[in-house]
Amino acid sequence: MNTAVNSPFRGLGGKIFLIGFMGSGKTHWGKLWAAKSGLQFFDLDEVIEKKEKKSVAEIFNQNGEAYFRQKEMQMLQTFATKQNCIIACGGGTPCFNNNMQWMNANGTTVYLAATAQDIFKRVITEQEKRPLIKDFSPQELLIFIENKLQEREIYYSQAKITLPVSAITADSINLIQ
Repeated sequence: MNTAVNSPFRGLGGKIFLIGFMGSGKTHWGKLWAAKSGLQFFDLDEVIEKKEKKSVAEIFNQNGEAYFRQKEMQMLQTFATKQNCIIACGGGTPCFNNNMQWMNANGTTVYLAATAQDIFKRVITEQEKRPLIKDFSPQELLIFIENKLQEREIYYSQAKITLPVSAITADSINLIQ
C-alpha cells in the first residue's frame, strides 16, 4: 500500500484524482484542499449531471448503469488537458473502462480509505441520492458496503497514495503535493 509519505506528486502542475467508496469524503476534502492550495476543484458526478442535464440517479434509472459508466469515462477523459486541479471521482469510477490506469497515467491518484462501518454511518441518511443503495434496509446496506468495498479494493489499491480517512485533516493536502 502506498502512503502519502512517498508521494510522487510535487508542485501544483498536475491533477489529483480522489478515489474511494461513496461517503469516504472525496468531495468534502477535495473542495477544502482545492481552496487551501489554490487548485481548481471538480466533482466528476456534477460534471456528468451538468452535461446530461439529469441527476446521477435519473441517469441510472432512465439509461442504466452501462450508459452512465460510458459517460463517466468520457467526462473523466476531458480532464486530459486540465492542470492544477483536484477531481473527486465517483466511487465506481476506478472500476470500469480502464479508468484507474488512465488516471494513474494522467495524474496522481489518492485513495481515501474508509472502513465499511464509517461509510455506513455517512451514507445511511443519503440513500435517496445514491442510486446503488437507495432500496436497501440498514442491514442490507452494511452487507452491500462490505461486499462492494472488498470487490473494489483491487482497483482502489492501485492508487499512488492511500490516506486513511480517520487520519485526514485540512493539512493532508501537504502530504499529496
